[in-house]
Amino acid sequence: QVELVESGGGSVQAGGSLRLSCQMPVSIFNTYQMAWFRQAPGKEREGVAAIFSRGTTAYAASVKGRFTISKDNTQKILYLQMDSLKAEDTAIYHCAVTRWIWGQWHEAGGYGDWGQGAQVTVSS
Repeated sequence: QVELVESGGGSVQAGGSLRLSCQMPVSIFNTYQMAWFRQAPGKEREGVAAIFSRGTTAYAASVKGRFTISKDNTQKILYLQMDSLKAEDTAIYHCAVTRWIWGQWHEAGGYGDWGQGAQVTVSS
């Protein structure tokens, strides 16, 4: 099992910005596929953004142009920069990793290791 340690999150007003971080082991950083998911109360977990081992990225339509996924190869940290936040972005955010993606990147079932979650609250 892979240990993923999240940090960041918090409360912000609509239009503001937050950044999430996910520290992960050196052994997987360059070979695993990484993603951020979120789960709002009463809703299913949804894929927000992914970054693949070759560096390409993918985003959910609801966050494209506002969120940026990136990784620091030196510090072995995955980031999610969230700008122009909206009330509907309020959720618990989790980082997740998998060695191979067999289906769609945004399917939570395809990821075996998860961070503990970080609360993001956006007030309107």
